[in-house]
Amino acid sequence: EGHVLTKVSKKMSQLIMDEMPKAEYSSLFNDFVESEFFLIDGDSLLITCICEISFKSGQNLHFFYLVERYLVDLISKGGQFTVVFFKDAEYAYFNFPELLSLRTALILHLQNNTTIDVQTTFSGCLSEEWESFLEEGYPYFVIVADEGLNDVQTDLFNFLIIHSWARKVNVVLSSGQESDVLRLYAYLLPSMYRHQIFLQMTISYRNLQNIEVAYVTLLNQLERYKVSALARLFGSLEWNNMMEEARETISLLTQIWPEGSDIRRVYCVTSCSLSLRMYRRFLENRNSRGLHQDDQIKTAPDNCLTLQEMEDLCKLHCLTVVLLLHLPLSQRACARFITSHWAEDTKPLLQMKKWCEYFVLRNIHSFEFWNLNLIHLSDLSDELLLKNIAFYYENENIKGLHLNLGDTIMKDYEYLWNTISKVVRDFEVGQPFPLRTTKFCFLQKKPSPIKDSSSEMVPNLGFIPMSSSLVDQFAGDILKDLPFLKSDDPIVTSLVKQKEFDELVHWHSHKPLSDDYDRTKCQFDEKSRDPRALKSLQKYHVFQRFYGNSLETVSSKVIVTQTFKSKKDFSGPKSKKAHETKAEIIARENKKRLFAKEEQKEEQKWNSLSYSIEEEMKANLQSGIKKLEDFLKSCKSSSVKFRVEMVGLTACLKAWKEQCRSEEGKATKDLSVAVQMMKRIHSLIEKYSELLQEEDQQLIARCLKYLGFDELASSLHPTQDAENDVKAKKRSKYSVGMGPARFQLQYMGHYLIRDERKDPDPRVQDFIPDTWQRELLDVVDKNESAVIVAPTSSGKTYASYYCMEKVLRESDDGVVVYVAPTKALVNQVAATVQNRFTKNLPSGEALCGVFTRDYRHDALNCQVLITVPACFEILLLAPHRQNWVKKIRYVIFDEVHCLGGEIGAEIWEHLLVMIRCPFLALSATISNPEHLTEWLQSVKWYWKEKDKIIENTVTSKRHVGHHLSFPKDHLQVKQSYKVRLVLYGERYNDLEKHVCSIKDDDIHFDHFHPCAALTTDHIERYGFPPDLSLSPRESIQLYDTMFQIWESWPRAQELCPENFIHFNNKLVIKKMDARKYEESLKAELTSWIKNGNIEEARMVLKTLSPKADFSPENMITMFPLLVEKLRKMEKLPALFFLFKLGAVENTAKSVSAFLEEKQEKKRPPKADKEAQVMANKLRKVKKSIEKQKIIDEKSQKKPRNVDQSLIHEAEHDNLLKSLEKNLEIPQDCTYADRKTVDTETLQKVFDRVKFARKGEELKALAERGIGYHHSAMNAKEKQLVEILFRKGFLRVVTATGTLALGINMPCRSVVFAQNSVYLDALNYRQVLQYLRGQFPLSITLVLRLMLLASKGDDREDAKAKVLSVLKHSLLSFKQPRAMDMLKLYFVFSLQFLVKEGYLDQEGNPMGFAGLVSHLHYHEPSNLVFVSFLLSGLFHDLCQPTRKGSKHFSQDVMEKLMLVLAHLFGRQYFPPKFQDAKYEFYQSKVFLDDLPEDFSDALDEYNRKVMENFSTFLQIVSKLADMNQEYQLPLSKIKFTGKECEDSQLISHLMSCKEGRVAISPFVCLSGNFDGDLLQLETPNHVTLGTIGVNCSQAPVLLSQRFDNRGRKMPLNAYALDFYKHGSLLGLVQDNRMNEGDAYYLLKDFALTLKSISVSLRELCENEDDNVVLAFEQLSTTFWEKLSNV
Repeated sequence: EGHVLTKVSKKMSQLIMDEMPKAEYSSLFNDFVESEFFLIDGDSLLITCICEISFKSGQNLHFFYLVERYLVDLISKGGQFTVVFFKDAEYAYFNFPELLSLRTALILHLQNNTTIDVQTTFSGCLSEEWESFLEEGYPYFVIVADEGLNDVQTDLFNFLIIHSWARKVNVVLSSGQESDVLRLYAYLLPSMYRHQIFLQMTISYRNLQNIEVAYVTLLNQLERYKVSALARLFGSLEWNNMMEEARETISLLTQIWPEGSDIRRVYCVTSCSLSLRMYRRFLENRNSRGLHQDDQIKTAPDNCLTLQEMEDLCKLHCLTVVLLLHLPLSQRACARFITSHWAEDTKPLLQMKKWCEYFVLRNIHSFEFWNLNLIHLSDLSDELLLKNIAFYYENENIKGLHLNLGDTIMKDYEYLWNTISKVVRDFEVGQPFPLRTTKFCFLQKKPSPIKDSSSEMVPNLGFIPMSSSLVDQFAGDILKDLPFLKSDDPIVTSLVKQKEFDELVHWHSHKPLSDDYDRTKCQFDEKSRDPRALKSLQKYHVFQRFYGNSLETVSSKVIVTQTFKSKKDFSGPKSKKAHETKAEIIARENKKRLFAKEEQKEEQKWNSLSYSIEEEMKANLQSGIKKLEDFLKSCKSSSVKFRVEMVGLTACLKAWKEQCRSEEGKATKDLSVAVQMMKRIHSLIEKYSELLQEEDQQLIARCLKYLGFDELASSLHPTQDAENDVKAKKRSKYSVGMGPARFQLQYMGHYLIRDERKDPDPRVQDFIPDTWQRELLDVVDKNESAVIVAPTSSGKTYASYYCMEKVLRESDDGVVVYVAPTKALVNQVAATVQNRFTKNLPSGEALCGVFTRDYRHDALNCQVLITVPACFEILLLAPHRQNWVKKIRYVIFDEVHCLGGEIGAEIWEHLLVMIRCPFLALSATISNPEHLTEWLQSVKWYWKEKDKIIENTVTSKRHVGHHLSFPKDHLQVKQSYKVRLVLYGERYNDLEKHVCSIKDDDIHFDHFHPCAALTTDHIERYGFPPDLSLSPRESIQLYDTMFQIWESWPRAQELCPENFIHFNNKLVIKKMDARKYEESLKAELTSWIKNGNIEEARMVLKTLSPKADFSPENMITMFPLLVEKLRKMEKLPALFFLFKLGAVENTAKSVSAFLEEKQEKKRPPKADKEAQVMANKLRKVKKSIEKQKIIDEKSQKKPRNVDQSLIHEAEHDNLLKSLEKNLEIPQDCTYADRKTVDTETLQKVFDRVKFARKGEELKALAERGIGYHHSAMNAKEKQLVEILFRKGFLRVVTATGTLALGINMPCRSVVFAQNSVYLDALNYRQVLQYLRGQFPLSITLVLRLMLLASKGDDREDAKAKVLSVLKHSLLSFKQPRAMDMLKLYFVFSLQFLVKEGYLDQEGNPMGFAGLVSHLHYHEPSNLVFVSFLLSGLFHDLCQPTRKGSKHFSQDVMEKLMLVLAHLFGRQYFPPKFQDAKYEFYQSKVFLDDLPEDFSDALDEYNRKVMENFSTFLQIVSKLADMNQEYQLPLSKIKFTGKECEDSQLISHLMSCKEGRVAISPFVCLSGNFDGDLLQLETPNHVTLGTIGVNCSQAPVLLSQRFDNRGRKMPLNAYALDFYKHGSLLGLVQDNRMNEGDAYYLLKDFALTLKSISVSLRELCENEDDNVVLAFEQLSTTFWEKLSNV
């Protein structure tokens, strides 16, 4: 068995180790209203908090503070979780009895003092109860530690990880987690198929149920540990005896204190008396084995301490507890910290005491009847305080320092000690005083036993004074209460610039750098006259139009600028004149004539087509109807359409009769014909009711009778002779066998008609807009702003095109900016705009421009700019672009719910608050749109005020006669400051979900009812998610299930579809009616849950769940079969979402390989041989044709053998055709739809990717109708896939989530083929997000804002923008505390920038401010980089190979690369991965440490930053809310009270008041001081919680990062490795990276390198500066390697 355990344990650790480096470091919860439910393993939580650096063992209250801070953090971020403590996990602590009692106290505390759900009933993770708990709750992930306190505990954690994976639960590591204002980042190890089968494989291995055997073996081993641990101290007393002893002790106490008590007193008395009794027994046992003399008890055998010494220890403990009862936390936080350890001989006493404490706590719950107050479970003992008291008695009291205890404390102590002596009973314990009767020293002697705080002297506390009106306006109210330094303070005087070292003389740091806009590759030089450049520009425009045309079939509009008089209100309708002019009469007549002519034409067209369509309908109704519908789409005349519909209806009736006759006697009918018939009836009644004649109505009534809908028929056309028409027995033959309401819902869901408006809107030509869409047009017409919340595909983007058109018409220089979240979307919108609009503009001006990080094109000379947030922010913040910014008339934000995203979300916020013009913010569903709108409205009011001020300045200056540089139309177009909220909830199409599973080697799709995704618990808490809609057939299914489950359901009749109030006797049920039915059913199910029928509701949900077994058999092998199945079901084209880039490519290739194999099998055996022969012949013929040509050219005479060359050419063509035929892909071996794209277009698209990285592969796949799409492809490659998919040529595309963001890719099916952290509701449902603000500031942003304020073209305008960014973050909207926190962080940033020499005291940028702000993507690396540059390190490093050379050795380059990888390429591995014994082939994998000189410089930089930061925290600590700081964060238990003043002893013990202002009083209990803030690894929760600024916001860059357990987290050397070997494959294989991710990161790194080298070149005027040359060489080499990939 032991052998099995070792084997399994090894296998498990190996599997987990393999997964470690692939772990995704990502944010755990997304911002959804209903966050995913997850689990926390209680023991992992315990271990993580115990190993915290700031924590000292034995300090209970600090430990509980850590636990609660963590849990509160989870809850505040929307986490919903259960904490689970397994019974078996307790076994791991038998060597640490102090943790056993702590664990028990933690469980009791969470259960009794918090609302957290704690589960302690499961024995272990392999128990059946646990299995069923997982099945019911279906948690998304479980948080587990990857390493325990010992191997045994690590094994237990590994079992939990492996088992969770097997049950499809993801695993999140508790180590390495980081938290910011909104998110928690952690390593996530998703449950993969290979993990799920690991358990099965291990189990089936040699038919031993290995895993179970191993687990049981482990527990047996632990059981033995337990027995031996107890035997050492308690001799023959076993576990159960001890439990009994503890129960008896408590029971005695209940008799002494019948009125009850609080847990601290009870715990103290019971544990001390039990320990004394047990210790006496222990000594008796030792003696009975040794001396057999009773009187020897007082003198202990072989260096055991005596019973009296044990009594002394208990007295000290007793006094400690009394101090806990009486001292408030404010006093305890000043305790001195004793660094001595316990003496060796004291340890057994302490251990025995800990065991006794544990047994007492284990039995507390059995005395429920007793009035016991459990509030202070978190503060049962304080070992550090015990040491403090012991130290006083052993070292100070003996030397004559006699301090009184004070009255209250003395009395309470006596009372407790006397109670202990009553409970001990068996023997006499000593008197309460004196406290020490023995001479033994419990503590070891040590030279300096008390931790000194005074040595950590803090510099003068105060801010450097700044005089800047901007700073005063934003943060003045907070600054007035804080101290400032005098101008002669050394800190202030040292700010005068130190002389820069000689090398930097040639560097002009203040020279304004070109901004990102200038540097972005301009795709074409617009001004160039070079014919080649012009040709490529022309090609680009032609392609853009073609790309745009693939997106939509809207014909291009020519736009002419209108000059209109601004006085009139041009949007109002013109009043009708009394009589028409002659011209108007003629125009009207002409219009009428044209209309009649059109109608005639359409009539002729139908007459010529009708025969063939009718014949087709007779032969095959479905294909005939399709042709009929195609004709209806193209036809405009109502009367013709009506005739066509009637013909269709007659054909359907005939087909239905025939089918019913032929199928007579069959059990089920095929209802597709009936559906077509009803569809025609819907259309006739809804659209052409005014054209219906008597006989038409009669026909419709007959049709309804034939379907069995008699009531409807008679309500439409009551007839007497109808009875004879269809006899009763015939009726069953023809009827569909259900009521009309059920029939329409169940079979016609997709065809139900939406309520549409019939009146056209003159502003829109192509369609009739809905009411909400008209509201959008009104918004644009009135120059208002709007937040538009509507689901994808509901048509919200057309408003943005209307807005563009308006601005284009108004003038030639107004600009619309369209901000899209991704580059792919930018390309798509740009193409659409170029396809939609054309306009003659003055030369040098363009209609549409693009600006992304990769390239730009006409960006500042266009009228419609399409860009991504980061690039627009660059333009808004660039001081010298402000004149362009003033030309902006409207900004359109697409997919604005990215505000809740992780990356770059704060940029969206900056943009929304900096623009002065109106905007449209388009968003998919968010749950708090009102909050968002209110916030934006507050921003607009701010601008209204500012505009008033500016306007007044302008007018007053005009009077004085100043010449003003205002754009001419700045104030002409009056904007409205109103922000409207436009909501629309309907999707235009119902999506039905299916679950794919594998049965008997075949793919099955089981319909997945949306309700199956819910639990009754969820419905009770949140109701139905607003976006969880049911299709009509799913509503019927829900009703049927409810009816079946609850037999006596009172509302069953009322909600039956035929009786439902909105369906009653309706011939045409509409979309809205079906929605009302769905709402009623949802409301009914919710009321079951709320009114005591929860069991029935649970059964309903269970019954609706698909029975399919979702086994994701190896996906790559099964994937082609899945695609084949979809083809057979006519469900292509389809999009397949996977979330790993590698999988996206591999699955696409696997489908292609499957088709190739299929083709190979079909090919005749000799085909290949024939192809070869033909190819050879073809080569020969070609040669002879060429020969002939040369001969003909040489002989100038008329060629004689014309016939010969003709014969050759004919033969050539013939051979070519046969060869093509031979090699042609058969129709069933490709998914491509050849009919959709002509050869020329195809070639055009293929030509663009000729030289692309994946070009050849994409072409080969496209030939078979397959494509893939992910973020590491370039724009041309993506466009190939997008265009061909939209055209319908590609019908199978695999993609990552980048495609889900708003890209227009119409398809029939969407398949999610891989689970992922990122497959959150946002990607799947495009869902309800709850938007919360980001932390909006960073030091670099503050610097960029100050740059804008001091260097902006228009100072007032620039300052207004900067203030707007500072004042209006979403995070601080209506949150005054958050606002204060931001002001503080702003002040810290300014102080830091002044000290580092980037700002002067007036707030003007200086030194290398430009370079720092230029690298704003990488804070704090940008600050460190510049500090390295200033200290001359790069100049020392970059020495050329020989003097005067401009080339640098490989060695120098690699060293430079190492430094830059540390700065700009930081990707961490989980700490455990470095223990793995792997062999690496190409890469080093783990990044080496920084070179020594750089490492020292970094430490120095970090030291300065932490010093600044801790000074800052100490200054602002006075703003903390101390009432909150003295209570536990989750349970809100207060540790406040009156300080104890009458005790000299307490004043002596609690004498360290200095140096403890900036850290939490709970953290002070472990002996921490403000000086500890200077350590780089200081965790966030050390600082005061209510200030809101914590250590993670200090701009330090750790040279080595450790996780919360002090293990080093290694950096991935991917960038340096790639620089050395240039192989992406190497990174995949050794560095365990995903190919696409690696490419993406390398590209980012390359862009940073380029950015640095360009900046350095601009700043340095010395052409041959070594640093500049070295960076240029490195950048060039790196780009070359990357482009070779």
